[in-house]
This record gives sequence, C-alpha cells and structure tokens, in this order.
Amino acid sequence: MDNTDQTATNVARYQSKVDGDAFKELLFAGYKWLRANSEVVNALNVFPVPDGDTGTNMLLTMQAGVFEVNQSNERHLGKIIQQFAHGALMGARGNSGVILSQIWRGFSRSLDVNTELSVNSLTEALAEARDTAYRGVVRPVEGTILTVIKDMAESAARLSAETTDFVHFLEHVVEAANTSVERTPQLLPVLKEAGVVDSGGKGLFYIFDGMLRYINGESIEEGERVVKPVSLAEFEDVMDEVEEGQDYEVIVDFQPFQVLDLKSFYAGLEDMGTSIQVGEGDGIYRVHIHVPTENRYLPIDYAMNLGTITVVRMENLMAQMDEIEAKTASKIDLTPLQPGQIAVVAVSPGTGISRVFASLGVHAIVSGGQTMNPSTKDLVAAFEDLPADRVILLPNNKNIILAAEAAKEVSVKQVEVIPSRTIPQGLAAMLNFNPDGDVDAVVSAMHSALDEVITGEITTATRTVEIDEVKVEEGQIIALHNGKLVLAASDLLEGCLAFLNHAGAEDYELITMFYGENISAEAAQRIADQIQEVYPDHEIEIQNGGQAHYQFIFSIE
Repeated sequence: MDNTDQTATNVARYQSKVDGDAFKELLFAGYKWLRANSEVVNALNVFPVPDGDTGTNMLLTMQAGVFEVNQSNERHLGKIIQQFAHGALMGARGNSGVILSQIWRGFSRSLDVNTELSVNSLTEALAEARDTAYRGVVRPVEGTILTVIKDMAESAARLSAETTDFVHFLEHVVEAANTSVERTPQLLPVLKEAGVVDSGGKGLFYIFDGMLRYINGESIEEGERVVKPVSLAEFEDVMDEVEEGQDYEVIVDFQPFQVLDLKSFYAGLEDMGTSIQVGEGDGIYRVHIHVPTENRYLPIDYAMNLGTITVVRMENLMAQMDEIEAKTASKIDLTPLQPGQIAVVAVSPGTGISRVFASLGVHAIVSGGQTMNPSTKDLVAAFEDLPADRVILLPNNKNIILAAEAAKEVSVKQVEVIPSRTIPQGLAAMLNFNPDGDVDAVVSAMHSALDEVITGEITTATRTVEIDEVKVEEGQIIALHNGKLVLAASDLLEGCLAFLNHAGAEDYELITMFYGENISAEAAQRIADQIQEVYPDHEIEIQNGGQAHYQFIFSIE
C-alpha cells in the first residue's frame, strides 16, 4: 500500500469512528507536533526577559498527560481522557501549562461516559474546555490561549449542524484556531507592539494541528526549527537543567572549513543529546550539549568533520549534580514543624534566597522561578507529607500562581495560596507569618504585606523590542518595577540607579539587594557601595540570592 492509499485509509478510519484507541493516537500526535514546534512557541515571548518558556511548559504538561495514559491499557474514550487530564494537571507548569490542563479537564468532564468521539461530542467538549479554562483564570485576558479555545468552540458550534464528517469538522476547528492565533495581536496591544502572536494560543494550535496532520499522513516529527547562536560572551550564562540519562556536558570550540549550515548542524546534534546551545564569535563556533555516556565523543567527532577544533571540555554532570545537591542540602536548615502549626511552603530561585526563607520560618522549599516553573505535582509533593493539615503556599512568581492554585485544588489539606508575584513580596509575607495563629488571620496579614514592598528586577534583554514606550536593544540592561518593564540602560550600575530613581527610593529607608549567580560578590559589593553614595541616609543590605538570569533583585521598604 503506497502512502496515498495509507492516508486515505487513515482518513476513512477517522471519518467513521473515533474510539478510545483512535483518540489516544490523536493525543499522542498533538503532543509530538507540539514537541516538534516547542522552540517556535518559546521564541514568541513578548518581553525581553529570560522567560521564553511557554512552549516548554505546555510540552511538559502534555508529556505528563501522555505518561499517565501510557501507564494504562485503558481503551474507553472517557477514561482515557480522564487519565490524560489528570496527568496534565499534575504535570502543569507555568500559567500556559495550567490553562492547558484546564482545557483538558473540560474535555474530561464532557466526555467522561463517552465511548466514541463524534462531531457533536467534540463540539460539547470544546465548549466545556472553554468554560473550564475561563473559570480557572481570575482576570481573563483576550488575545491569549483563552481566546483561541473560545474561537475554536464557537466555530465548532456553528459547523456541528452542517456535517457529521469528523475529519472535515476537525479541519475547520484547526483553521479557526489558526485564524484566532493570527488575530491575537489585534486584541492584545503588547503583542502588536512586539510583532508576534500569542505563544500559548500558538501552542494550542499546534496540538490540534498535529492531530489533523496525523490523520492526513503528514509528518509530525520535525517542525520549524528556531536556531539562533548566542554570542560567545553570553554563552557562559546559559543555564540548563540536567535531564535524566544525560551524563556528560561536552563543549567544543571549532573553526568551520566553510560557511556553517546552522539548521543542518543543529539537527545532527539533536541525534546525540539535549540542552543544545550553539555560540558564535569571530568565526569560532562553540557547541554545548548534554549527552549520555555512550555518546560523549560524538559531538567532538562531528565538529572535527566540519572544521578545526581548538578547545574541548567534558564534565561529568551527574557527579556535579550530586555535589551541588549535597552542598545545597547542608546549607539550608528548615524550620521544624510543631504539631498543630500552620505549614508554609515557598518557591525559591536560588540557594541564598532559600536560606533567607528558611530563616523566616519556611517549612519546605520548592526550587523554581524564572524559566524553571515547578509543576502542580512538585508543589503538592512539598507539603503532602508535612505533619500539618493547614498549609500556606508562596509561589513568588507570577507564572507559578496558577500551578499553586491547582495544587490547592487537588489536595485534601486546607491549602491557602498567597499570590506573591516576586521574591520580595514572598519575604514580606513571611515577616507576617505566625505558625500558631488563626489561619484566616494569618492569611489576611500575609496577603496585606504584599503591597508593602517594592520589587525591582535587573536583567539583560534577550530581544530587541519596544514595549510601553520603552525601547530595548538585545543585550542592554533592563529594569522591571513590580514586574513592569520601565527602562533600559547601557550598563549595570546605570540600570540599578535609574531603577531606584524611577521607584522613588528616596522616600523609603531600606534597600535590599539580592545578587544572582551571574555576578560576583565583589562586583555586587562595588555597585552597592556606589548606591550607598547616592543614598547615604539609607540602609543598604546586600545578600547572595543565587538566582539565575537576574543580576539583582531589589526589595525597597
């Protein structure tokens, strides 16, 4: 049977009946097509900060759903989608991942007793998915993934009375998703300013487009690759999580014999390992990759066939991680929980900040923050075994709040979420924490404290863009005031002083500076000393925060 006949057979299968087995294949196809295009979704990040992880968060959410289904031999459609939705909820990361999990939760509610999927039942499932997703967001914003699922549901409702052909129907739903994504910049001005479409909506489109491509016999393995070499000066700031099975970090510098086809080069590396970065400067290319033990020499051989190698470095990642974890564990002494007390769990992006939270009485810490959002499951695991029936969660990042709310929903314990959007807000809340108090009064006091502190975040711009009349060039120092981009500067000191002036620091008394892992203690102290000269009457505190991406996190009180 040739490909044309096979495609016709596949289409015919889905036109007639979509049972549990068939829908499982569609779910896996949607996951694979999103995986192939996750970097495209990541690249749609609007803001010039290290936060381009929408595609990754949605992919990990889908992956958790796929894993849950793979553990079962279930063939009933309704039960399969229940399993998938549960896995997606527990694996949800970031706002985009949590909203995606709510979409699948709506599907699950609508299809729980169905043995087959039809045009009518898919229409009902999309409507319930829309309603569930909107209910899960306190302040829904149009021009996002919410708009896309709404437009898909409305398109389905209009067409459902006109056809019973499932494949034809799905084609129209996917087209509605694509049209909706393309109009998101008209609904959300910040997208129009940046010249991009909504990343979450694009990710949702890829999932359903993957289903349709699978039915039509089109490839779902290789999407549009986004390959952009970083400068060698920025290369050392690239931080990657060590994935299971990736035992060695290999770095190779080489000068290519001829002009390098970057996409082809990158594709070859993908067959060897993960966490791939390619840097370029003065004609020298630097390759960074994580590989299993048996592949540790492959990147070297690969580069040698393409050019002259100048430097090779290889590190045992698992040994490094064991050492780091041992050191981290030894440095953080968490507060013991006494019977009857309220437990508090905080998300922290760095070891230094974790130590501060521990000193204020936190009982458990979850590692996470910018570009490393913990999942619902990660948050639940942090408090489920604590000997307390009452738990307070401090997400300390705007992209983790929805996951915290999801953890609250799935737990049998009384869980309260303090919607701290920044580290300084979380610390201010902890100063009002009383483990022996009335939980409602404690939550109220901690919530009120969020508005008593000003947050500043200083980082390096990851893209050239103009947002809210602030023009930013990639590589500039930028400052965020309570999460809002407010200025760009030519150097770190200028950025810090400009932020403090913008925030009205002269009207406050205490400036605390948490310096990150990408700046030395000496350099941080020099900047603190210069700030002290400008604000001689202020108390200036400097602490090692250990956070990635941000040179400084400021707390002004």
